Amino acid sequence: MADSQRQPVATRIAQLELRDERRLVKEGYELLDEKRIRLVAEIRAQLARLRRWQAQLHAPEEAAPGALLAALNRHGLEELSVYPPLAADEGKLDYARARLFGLELLEAQWHAGTARLSAPPVNPSPEARACARQYRALLEPLVRAAVCSLNLRRLLREYLATERRARAIENVLLPEIESSLKFIDEQLEILDQEEIARVRQRRPSAA
Repeated sequence: MADSQRQPVATRIAQLELRDERRLVKEGYELLDEKRIRLVAEIRAQLARLRRWQAQLHAPEEAAPGALLAALNRHGLEELSVYPPLAADEGKLDYARARLFGLELLEAQWHAGTARLSAPPVNPSPEARACARQYRALLEPLVRAAVCSLNLRRLLREYLATERRARAIENVLLPEIESSLKFIDEQLEILDQEEIARVRQRRPSAA
């Protein structure tokens, strides 16, 4: 009883409306499917960039702790903590923005500029300078890797949302429309057969 109450009214208008709805839903599904494909392609591209910048981080990440240890052995913790840092005022961070399906993606580039001490050190040493250079070398690949990670989080979130919508259409909405359309087609076919039978019955009596 409950199932029959949920069935649509079998009319020609309902049939046409459902067919039109099915067409629109399929078009929407195709757009979502294309969006999934392009998002996956961009995720792969961002992953390749992230791996490239992580690879560039490998050498300075290995060298920086040794340079820091050498500087600590030369100056000690207190003296090294007040050693003038390399100036960052000449550095410049540029962002380029792009959009994919309304999703903002970033591309960063760090222009390091000339490395110079912000003030003359009281006790200069090659160990301290080498330590500063090694950690400065980490800056650009770290910035670019961070931007790639941000892009990947945005892309993954958008992909999961798109995947949920596509699966809802594929597994819920389209089957419901197909089921309703099948029911209407069957009912209309029964009505057509009944009408044909009535016409055939009336013909002999009219004769």
